[in-house]
Amino acid sequence: MTGTAAPFAADDYRARMERAARSAAEAGLAGLLVAPGPDLVWLTGYAPPATERLTLLVLAPGQDPVLVVPALEAPDAAKSPGASALTLRDWTDGKDPYAVTAPLLDTGGRFGISDNAWAMHLLGLQKALPGTSYASLTEALPMLRAVKDRAELELLAAAGAAADAAFEEIRKLPFGGRRESEVAADLADLLRRFGHSQVDFTIVASGPNGANPHHEVGDRVIERGDMVVLDFGGLKDGYGSDTSRTVHVGEPTDEERRVHDLVRAAQEAGFHAVRPGAACQEVDRAARAVIADAGYGEYFIHRTGHGIGVTTHEPPYMIEGEEQPLVPGMCFSVEPGVYLPGRFGVRIEDIVTVTESGGRRLNDTTREMVIVD
Repeated sequence: MTGTAAPFAADDYRARMERAARSAAEAGLAGLLVAPGPDLVWLTGYAPPATERLTLLVLAPGQDPVLVVPALEAPDAAKSPGASALTLRDWTDGKDPYAVTAPLLDTGGRFGISDNAWAMHLLGLQKALPGTSYASLTEALPMLRAVKDRAELELLAAAGAAADAAFEEIRKLPFGGRRESEVAADLADLLRRFGHSQVDFTIVASGPNGANPHHEVGDRVIERGDMVVLDFGGLKDGYGSDTSRTVHVGEPTDEERRVHDLVRAAQEAGFHAVRPGAACQEVDRAARAVIADAGYGEYFIHRTGHGIGVTTHEPPYMIEGEEQPLVPGMCFSVEPGVYLPGRFGVRIEDIVTVTESGGRRLNDTTREMVIVD
């Protein structure tokens, strides 16, 4: 999901489209085909719904960008922030949109296409141009949106600050005796109060539910003595937030405090592994080693982090085997966790950006154990 496009100028979108076309050429592609979704928002500022009617941005080295768009949506497309940097080519109902698009493509070329392009549209292109081939944008250009400019970093920092403000408020509210769904609703309301236009997730995982990293909020009543994992985020001014804190209802046991301290130490180790030139997997290794050395390695069951930008999950990924070097301007989560089945879980997550000298957190709420009522 993409939410509302951030307020960039036409020249910003022109520069992004030019960079994307160059990147395509460097990757040996004939061009890029961009369907409605986060890539289209990032490249043009245009955020139409994905429907059975074909909308497709065609970027190719040496030619002007062209947006193929249904005629009934052309007026909105013409008002989009990046419209002056591209040519609109509309088509009307009853005509074949793939026949309209085909002349824009190099017959026999290999194109990168949006991951979220509908299968019916890809099949239509293949039928119109049987000699062409396609690769997903994540496969072909995984770092297309990964390095943020100064304006994007400011928007991400503002989104992180808004999420932090939501946490500072939620920790003041009662947890014990309330349903997870009620606390989740409060979190969503707080995110909106602090400027989010879109709430993507509000995980409230209490007691044994905390051992499921992607627990679906339910009607379990939170009890005194529960550890509660909070993981929440969404989009503010077109850019994402995502943070996790684990709170405790009443005083924790020694074991609960020990596991929380362990995860906090692992998160700190992952953060300190962030530096230009380090491979993404080094962040994962640093956090994972702390947990494994303490004997809890089998209970850390997910990657250490994911990128964030115009979506809350995107490349790069902090995971073993990812050798992509970190570059200043990249933004991603550092979120180790320990999940003890049937008992409780702990996760601590910050969004971090790579600087010239290391890393900078975009979340500043305490990572110490927080006691709630």
